Amino acid sequence: MKKLFGVLALGAAVLGGALVIGVLRSVPRQIDVAPAAPIQIDVDAVVQRLSRAIRHRTVSPVNSVSQAEFERFHAFLTESFPALHKRLARETVNQHSLLYTWQGTRTELKPILLLAHMDVVPANAEDFPRWRYPPFAGAVAEGYLWGRGAMDDKGSLMASLEAIEWLIKQGYQPERTIYLAFGHDEEIGGNNGAAKIAATLAARNVQLEFVLDEGMNILSGVIEGVTTPVALIGIAEKGYLSIQLRADAAGGHSSIPPADNAINSISRALQRLEAAPFPAKLSGPTGAMLEFLGPEMAWSKKLVLANLWLFEPLAANRLSKSPLTNALLRTTIAPTIFHAGVKENVLPTQAHAVINLRVMPGESTATALEHVRKAIDDPQVKLTPLPIRIEPSAATDIASPSFKLVESTIRQTAPDAIVAPALLVAATDSRHYAGLTKNILRFLPITITAADTKRYHGIDERISLTDYLRCINFYARLIRNSQP
Repeated sequence: MKKLFGVLALGAAVLGGALVIGVLRSVPRQIDVAPAAPIQIDVDAVVQRLSRAIRHRTVSPVNSVSQAEFERFHAFLTESFPALHKRLARETVNQHSLLYTWQGTRTELKPILLLAHMDVVPANAEDFPRWRYPPFAGAVAEGYLWGRGAMDDKGSLMASLEAIEWLIKQGYQPERTIYLAFGHDEEIGGNNGAAKIAATLAARNVQLEFVLDEGMNILSGVIEGVTTPVALIGIAEKGYLSIQLRADAAGGHSSIPPADNAINSISRALQRLEAAPFPAKLSGPTGAMLEFLGPEMAWSKKLVLANLWLFEPLAANRLSKSPLTNALLRTTIAPTIFHAGVKENVLPTQAHAVINLRVMPGESTATALEHVRKAIDDPQVKLTPLPIRIEPSAATDIASPSFKLVESTIRQTAPDAIVAPALLVAATDSRHYAGLTKNILRFLPITITAADTKRYHGIDERISLTDYLRCINFYARLIRNSQP
């Protein structure tokens, strides 16, 4: 018995030593970069221009009403940025999207491309009373600019233009060519905007050093165990798949209900899906994020993240508790539509629901569909994938000069933030440019709390004035840093 205890003690010591070694090898990944002085700009003027941009109701999809709004918005940009429009070439692509070219002096250098989109999602009229300020008024109040598009994505678009206008007025001339691409239908897939711009550049044999788009932000109080803000750079994004579930039944009078009906069939299918989530994966972009964040955490959490070979199930279970971090771990399933019945005393002859899946890198829409089919396992429920299917993107190498450039620029302009790579759980226009570069990054330096995530496509969308000024500084610094 004494020998057994000795063996167990030795084993525990060896395990403890291995865990400590794992922690010691988990070195900080933050680079040491001195903060950069912000550029001197007319704050009132730049804020008022963003306010005016919000007032243009450039809602997608384009129709007879919004077409005029897009045309007015184009004219507004010309009026607002005279130096930029004198220096940069501007093309209108497929009627409503815009492509700007700031020609560099050295054509042998690969250009960079800054993306944003002009279109916004609608603000439903019935929700107007719930907005603190009207959604298209561009109100400036309480330290914020309020309105549809402030976060997604006119803040990004206007900040990049403000930065270039300022650089031109300072006499700046880039050596590396800079493209700006502003799509008009990102919110409905980008197939008529970004895809057409990408095709235009491809036809000219353009190969890009990197693409920077919206996507990730600076998170505050969102990631458990990290008390400082965390600036996440999206190095990949999930795929997209929606599936209609449909069940048919005989119908009839509700006074003689059968043992089963169409509503029951769809309800059971949704319950089975909830009981069969996709497996969690602490690898790829999410694994890289944890490698960057682990060294910044308290010892207990650092111990876990530095030794995922042992604690991966524990870490995955903990991260799965929050919807925000759960989405970084696995392919998610969200029921978004449910329809059945026409009258309270009539049994429905059909019920259907739509589920939306966001597919992890390393998986595919085909494997996701098969998972759903096996989980439901009911021949009475017919599955029909909806037309928009987007495969998960490839991941940008975090050792690439492009990632390092964005990382160092964040450290210059948001010095209090920890920087880490991450997986974007939504979809952006950047995917349309995958054939032009292997370096696609997604980041905009606005601060987001857990409550703020609901403002994307929601009520009371807003951007803080401090964040907006930082966005302008970020783009100006990024452009200068991107030059040789």
